[in-house]
Amino acid sequence: MVLLVVAAMLHAADPAGVVGMPALGTPLWWWAVVVVLLQAVALASRPHADARVLVAVAVGVPALAGLGEGIGVCLVAVLVAAYEVALHGRQSRTVPALVAAGLLVAAGVVGSELRIGTEVAIAITGGLVQAAGTVGLPVLVATFVGARREARAAQADSLAARAREHDALVRVAVERERTAMARELHDIAAHHLSGIAVMSGAIGRQIDVDPAGAKVAVAQVREQSTAMLRDLRNLVVLLRDDDAPAEQAGVVRMETLTGVAELVATAHGQGLDVTLRREGPLDELAASGALGPLAQLVVYRTVQESLANAGRHAPGAPCEVHLDARTDDRLEVTVRNGPPPQDQEPPRHDPGYGLVGMRERAEVTGARLRYGPTGDGGWQVRLTVPFAAPSADLTTTPEGDAP
Repeated sequence: MVLLVVAAMLHAADPAGVVGMPALGTPLWWWAVVVVLLQAVALASRPHADARVLVAVAVGVPALAGLGEGIGVCLVAVLVAAYEVALHGRQSRTVPALVAAGLLVAAGVVGSELRIGTEVAIAITGGLVQAAGTVGLPVLVATFVGARREARAAQADSLAARAREHDALVRVAVERERTAMARELHDIAAHHLSGIAVMSGAIGRQIDVDPAGAKVAVAQVREQSTAMLRDLRNLVVLLRDDDAPAEQAGVVRMETLTGVAELVATAHGQGLDVTLRREGPLDELAASGALGPLAQLVVYRTVQESLANAGRHAPGAPCEVHLDARTDDRLEVTVRNGPPPQDQEPPRHDPGYGLVGMRERAEVTGARLRYGPTGDGGWQVRLTVPFAAPSADLTTTPEGDAP
């Protein structure tokens, strides 16, 4: 329809046919109308013109060579088709179709120029220039538009990939936080509940024969329960607002190496036969920075979990915590307990989250954790914490597999 309107406008502007269009109602005029109409139908037959449509509309150019200068009316369809093919067509078919369309346009223009008496050389030159403009210009525009579309699509894909990566990182961070929360809750609950269980058993044996001792044990149970509630509250406050100052939130400071002695004393007060052996300049480690806060927390939690396991699986068995800082590059932490009493039913092996938590903490700080049964039926946990930066070789092996 657009092409027909263009033809009508040209005729209305010059009804005598001076600009090249034949006079209204003449056979040549009707022939031009038919060709332009067929071009419009070919373009409208598909959402996007393909190679066949381009060649079909280009055939109309030499078909109207008899119009002379008025041949330009059929070039509009070629412009549109060339643009569509260059933008949406397959490259294997696009190039031959564009070449064929260019040759057809050149042939039609040369024929129209020769009809009005133009010299052959000038006609050929004009035909080639017209073909380059009619076919080449739409190709350049389509190439630019296609490049812009590809750039926008690539940018959208990049943004989508970044969004997916960000979501994946968020999920990983959330899983790590959940694991850390579960580990901290386990450490707090297991430590205090193990002590409460041991003291509750002692209360059951003492309540008739030693009421005074039972009262002391009840007070210790109350103390452990209060301590567990305090630790849980501190953890909840810490998780609720990481940016809040510790003094405002009421959170106690992070456990350090110096707290191991208090930890052992508390376990001893709960009925665990445990001793602490210290060797080397332990007091200077924290002050010198050789053992960072996170490494000290790992030591504290490892001893705490080991004592809780000893009280749960081997109550009454002797236990020793050994802190050895005699070497200048590492701290050796060993927690060893003897076998459970002969009259006690062997505990069901259930590693739970304790050993997993110790192993994960050791890996974070570049430490090495080894654990396993001893020759006399007891259990030993050994943690080696380097003073230097964490090494790339992080290993965690059972005691039996350790070199």
